[in-house]
Amino acid sequence: MTTTATTTGEFTAPRQRVNDRAIGLWLMVCAGMVLAMVVIGGITRLTGSGLSIVEWRPVMGFLPPLSDAAWERLYDLYRATPQYLEVNAGMTLAEFRAIFWWEYVHRLWGRLIGLVFFLPFVWFLIRGRVRKSLVPRLVLLFLLGGAQGALGWYMVRSGLVDIPEVSQYRLAAHLSLAFLIYAALVWTGLSLIFASPVTIADRLGVQVRYLALLASGLIALTILSGAFVAGTDAGLIFNSFPLMDGSILPPGYFDHPAAPFEDHGTIQFHHRVLAIVSLIAVAALWWRSRWLALTPRARMVANVLMAMAALQVALGITTLLLVVPVYAAATHQAGAVLLFTMILWFVHELRGTAQVHSTRSPGFRN
Repeated sequence: MTTTATTTGEFTAPRQRVNDRAIGLWLMVCAGMVLAMVVIGGITRLTGSGLSIVEWRPVMGFLPPLSDAAWERLYDLYRATPQYLEVNAGMTLAEFRAIFWWEYVHRLWGRLIGLVFFLPFVWFLIRGRVRKSLVPRLVLLFLLGGAQGALGWYMVRSGLVDIPEVSQYRLAAHLSLAFLIYAALVWTGLSLIFASPVTIADRLGVQVRYLALLASGLIALTILSGAFVAGTDAGLIFNSFPLMDGSILPPGYFDHPAAPFEDHGTIQFHHRVLAIVSLIAVAALWWRSRWLALTPRARMVANVLMAMAALQVALGITTLLLVVPVYAAATHQAGAVLLFTMILWFVHELRGTAQVHSTRSPGFRN
């Protein structure tokens, strides 16, 4: 069977399958880099490094300072910022370099993601290996990546004006766009790597899929609430669990209209509640899915999802009790991305659930 392109510009089925898998694997590599980017961004914030670079130079900014004069210029710019004046007054040049490198690596990694996405995309496009229907989505993903860089700078700008911290609203928007890009990369990659699934037809299968969508929404909301926890440093108070210093609700819970986004105790409380509700939803999803005739891969994804949900809650509690050390908080943030990955993957797998429904005891054949 020939593997050359047909007169319609499309490859024969076996060759197209090879192309799809190659493009899918490339997109999953990009997704892995976005995962690393989220973790690096978390460490950058946790170490107080995010406001160390006060310029946005999208093209030339990939070069670090290469001379003493260049370091002094950046150091002088930083010493005019609210963070230096109100938080780090007296910081030496050596100390400035320590926080500078985390922000530099964060921005450099973003540029590398752009290159790893753009260059293979052009190559696949020139070789005619991308399905025509996929091209607009890939172009949109590239544009969203550029918008993410601009949004990141917009977020940083909020901490360079009057107060030495970025807006929690802009931080939440920045993280949300990162997860949107990540979700699109993972979903598209899974669709290209694995064969087209079968739509669920039986009632239990449809119920499980709706439950999976509910769980995915709850996990997304929990991650969004985590951005507000990070943006306000709300994890540095009420470092006890399950009560908040002896109470179920934080002090003044009903006193402030803007409390869900402004009051630190309220923000942390909502994050706790959403995390527990998400765990319950995932547990219910896992339990109900045991009655479905899942494929072995889908069964594996369901089991890992359940384990990851429990582990993520444990990581969150540990981070809180330890008063947010960098290593624990970064691990918790990485866990959020992995949990999001597993629920996304399971929703994708449910599209291929076999149309079989049993009312007997759950089986473990798969």
